[in-house]
Parts: sequence; structure tokens; C-alpha cells
Amino acid sequence: MARQRSIFSLLLVLLATFLISCGGPSVTVAPPTYTAIQLERIQEYVPKIQAVRDRAAELKTLIKKQDWIDVSNFIHGPMTEARSSMTYIIPNLLPSTQPVARQKTRDLLNHLVKIDQAAGQSDTQLALSSYQEAMEDIDKFFQLLPDTNPEA
Repeated sequence: MARQRSIFSLLLVLLATFLISCGGPSVTVAPPTYTAIQLERIQEYVPKIQAVRDRAAELKTLIKKQDWIDVSNFIHGPMTEARSSMTYIIPNLLPSTQPVARQKTRDLLNHLVKIDQAAGQSDTQLALSSYQEAMEDIDKFFQLLPDTNPEA
């Protein structure tokens, strides 16, 4: 009889554990959002990247003119600063967005290296195609950023 009580008690414990684990109210988790500090840090660097993106036509003109020294200066100056600003933004993005942003930053670096190599070889076509890909990397990076416009 004592043995049956212990088996019966074990069954009741298992049943209670099962019911408790299944019967609780469902908790909905809010989607991750940006804090005011993150938005402020992102907004600090966006104008620097946008300024370089707005000047991108200068780089294209330099490539077409085959002014390779100025092409190299532009890549190692403003474009590198824009890439650094992108790198500073990444830790302030949502965790799900960070890997994609890191990849876009790496892609930008690779395309800038290709432009620099093309400048060293006086290869206008390679420089122009790499320039186009670099601009696409910057544009795709901008698409990952939150809307920091206060009116929205």
C-alpha cells in the first residue's frame, strides 16, 4: 500500500508540474526598439556619411578624368572617414541589424580597395564599377538605419 501511495504521489507531482508549465498566461515580448541615446549616437554620425555620399559625384568625375592621385586622396580621406563613421554607428543598431551593417561596411572597404588598385593600374572601367558598388553599399547601409526624424 505504501508503494502505491508513492507512485500515486509521483504521478500527481508530474501532473501538477505539467499543468503549471502549460497553464500560465502568455507573455508577449515587445519588439526591440531604439533608445534615445542610441538614436542620438546614430544621428551624430549620419551627417558625416551623408556629406561624403553627397560628394560622391566628385569621385566619379576624378575617375573619369583619370586623376588617380586625387582619386586615391578622396578614397583615403573622406571615404575612409565615412567608413569609420559607419563603424561607429553599428554598435548602436539593433542586434538583428548589426551583422548586415558590418557586412556592408566590409563590402565598402573591399570596393574602396578595388578603386585604389584600379587607380594604381590606371584602369578606369574597374574603378568606375567599384565606385558604383561602393555607393550601393553606402545606400544599403542607410536603409538599415532607423528613422531619426523627430516629425515622423
